[in-house]
Amino acid sequence: MTDVRRVLVVTGPGLVADPGLIDQVTEAETAAFGVASRVLATDDEVALRDALDAAGRDEQCALVVLPGPDPAARALLTRPGPHAVRTVWYDLTDTGAVPVTEGSVHCAGRGMWGVSWAIRHAVHRLRHPARRIGYGPDADQWAELRMPTGHAGTSVPVAVLLHGGFWRSNWGADLMDAIAIDLTARGYASWNVEYRRPDRHGWAATTMDVAAALAALPAVVGSEPVAVATGAEPVAAGSSARGAEPAADGCRLDLDRVTVLGHSAGGQLALRLAADGGRLALAVSLAGVLDLVEGERRGIGTAAVPNALGGSREQLPEVYAAADPLSRLPLRVPQVVVQGAGDDLDLVDVNRRYAVAARTAGDEICYLEQPGGHFAVIDPNAEIWHATVAELDRRLRS
Repeated sequence: MTDVRRVLVVTGPGLVADPGLIDQVTEAETAAFGVASRVLATDDEVALRDALDAAGRDEQCALVVLPGPDPAARALLTRPGPHAVRTVWYDLTDTGAVPVTEGSVHCAGRGMWGVSWAIRHAVHRLRHPARRIGYGPDADQWAELRMPTGHAGTSVPVAVLLHGGFWRSNWGADLMDAIAIDLTARGYASWNVEYRRPDRHGWAATTMDVAAALAALPAVVGSEPVAVATGAEPVAAGSSARGAEPAADGCRLDLDRVTVLGHSAGGQLALRLAADGGRLALAVSLAGVLDLVEGERRGIGTAAVPNALGGSREQLPEVYAAADPLSRLPLRVPQVVVQGAGDDLDLVDVNRRYAVAARTAGDEICYLEQPGGHFAVIDPNAEIWHATVAELDRRLRS
C-alpha cells in the first residue's frame, strides 16, 4: 500500500488534445482524492524519459502518461525503471493491446473521459493493491482479489465483480476498482474479473470466461500453480471446494455466500451466469442490459448488442435465447436489480420491465430505483450504492 500524495500527468510529443482540458480533468479528479496534481507537457522522447525517471524517485507519486504518437516516445512504454510500478499509460484512441513494462498498466480508447479513469486507476491500484490471479492462459483472463482485514479465523462473503462497457475491449475491470475497495472495507472479499471481450474474441469466449472466473474461486488461496498469462499470478489447483484454505491475512472465502455484481453490460453477464447455474447466493445487476432482444431492436449502445453477440436476433435466435436474462426467467437465484432514475431511459424501461417479469415468473427479486446516473450505481459516495450495499448486507451478512 502506497500513501499517494501526488498525481503527475505527463503528455508526450505530438499528442492531439487540448492542454487546458487535460488540466481541468486532472484538477477535478485529484481534488476528489485529496491529493496534489501537476500536468507536464513534454516535447520529445528525452523530456518524457526524464519525467519518468523523476517520478520514479518520488514514492508518493502516482503517474499517468499519455504518450502520444511519436515512436521514440512510445518505445518508453517498455522501458524498465522505478517508475513502472506507479505508471498507468493511457492512449486516447483505441490502440488495441500494447505491451508495457511489468508493473505498469495500459488503457486505451476511452477518449478524453478516459483521462479521469486513468487517474482513478493510478491512485486506487497504489492505495489499495490487489492480488492479480490468472484463471486462464490469455492476457485478459485474470481477476483481482482483495481480502478484508480484521477478519482472521472467519469466513467472509465474496463479491464477484463484472464490469461493463457494452462488451467492448476499450473498457476494463478498472471500472469496478472503487466498489471493489469499498466492499473489501466492509468485510467482503472482492474478485474483480477481467474477461475476453467479444469484439476481439467472440461471444462464446466472453461467456466461457465469466463462468471460468467464478469456477476458479475455490482454488484462489491454494497452492500448486498452473500456467497463466504473463503478469498475473497463477490460479491454484487442488484447494478445497469449500474454500477451506485461509488467505494470507487468515480469513477464508465463504463459497456459500457468493454474490455476483455486474454493471451495465456486466449486469447481463451476471444474470446469465445465474441462469446457467453458477453457484451463487445472490445475483446483482447494476444498470444492466437485461432485455437483449429489445436492446437490439432499439440499437442501444450504438448497436452494441448485435455487435457483441455476432448478429441480429433473426440470424442468431439460439444465441439470443441463451444470453438474454429476460428470456431465461425464472433464474431461480435471488436477485437485486439496481437502476439509476437519471440513466438512459431505455435502461430504466428495460430494468422496470425485467423486475415485473421476474416477479411474475416466481423469482425472488428486489428492485432498487433511486436518483442517479449510469455510473452512480458503482460510485461508493452515491446514495444508490449505499442502498445496494444495505441489501447485500441484509441478505449475506445478517
